[in-house]
Amino acid sequence: MSESKSQVVYVDKSGKKFLLDSKPKLKWACRRGMLELDVLLEPFVDEAYDALSTEDKSSFQRLLACEDPELFAWFMGHKKCGDQDLDKVVKIILNRVKAH
Repeated sequence: MSESKSQVVYVDKSGKKFLLDSKPKLKWACRRGMLELDVLLEPFVDEAYDALSTEDKSSFQRLLACEDPELFAWFMGHKKCGDQDLDKVVKIILNRVKAH
């Protein structure tokens, strides 16, 4: 069976690979090495992920495959993400935090 384009294989720090095809798996992938990222990503999955378009869900899943230092730089505004789709999701997450 071929893997659909929207399915992202996530590799955790131990090297275990899995598809981000359920909320529990997404939440597990949101658990990072940096508290600053945890407090952004985990609540986002709980409260806003379901409202994303299919394309944005796929981009969020790809975002979770990025390294913590990259994510931290994007979320803190130290660097701009070069990928337009990932940058859109970063902005969605940041705008949600600003609204609370």
